Amino acid sequence: MIHVLLAEDQHIIRGALVALLGLEPDLEVVDSVESGDAVVPAALVHRPDVAVLDIDMPGTLDGLGAAAELRAKLPGCRVLMLTGYGKPGHLRRALSAQVDGFLLKTAAPERLVEAIREVAAGRRVLDPSLALTAWDLADNPLTPREADVLRLVAEGAEATEIAGRLFLSAGTVRNYLTTIVGKLNARNRTDAVRIATEAGWI
Repeated sequence: MIHVLLAEDQHIIRGALVALLGLEPDLEVVDSVESGDAVVPAALVHRPDVAVLDIDMPGTLDGLGAAAELRAKLPGCRVLMLTGYGKPGHLRRALSAQVDGFLLKTAAPERLVEAIREVAAGRRVLDPSLALTAWDLADNPLTPREADVLRLVAEGAEATEIAGRLFLSAGTVRNYLTTIVGKLNARNRTDAVRIATEAGWI
């Protein structure tokens, strides 16, 4: 029997998935939760073989954040991510989080069941329509420090606040921002945040 933990914030979809998986003789949904924050506590109680996580969930942790925490706290649990969109940034973050599978919600129900079994058996699963996206993922042009600066910009911080938080001078922060905008061929820092977020670099 493969024990499955399901995390999906939309009630109707979550209920449908629980019902679907319940029809399979070798699958048992041990718990279903509606937020990323609830994933690890539920997993520590139920010790699932596979966690099926929606990528976009409310709370402090989204699905990928929950996957990373789950890998740290319960490394024996395999993780299959579900997403409505095949965004390069999501795929990049999923690959860097070392999830075991990545499937679009548009996949056929039998494909989801098959993917759970494959992941449980130790294999990796990637939705075929995402294979080209994975192939085309560009390398991150930002240095770790530039990424730190841009993350703080994304949070709404101004140059002086960023300088204080990263122990830099305001002038250095402005230089970083000029370099970042140039590297990303962005119109401005807001556009740079958009580009870097969609690519999964911050």
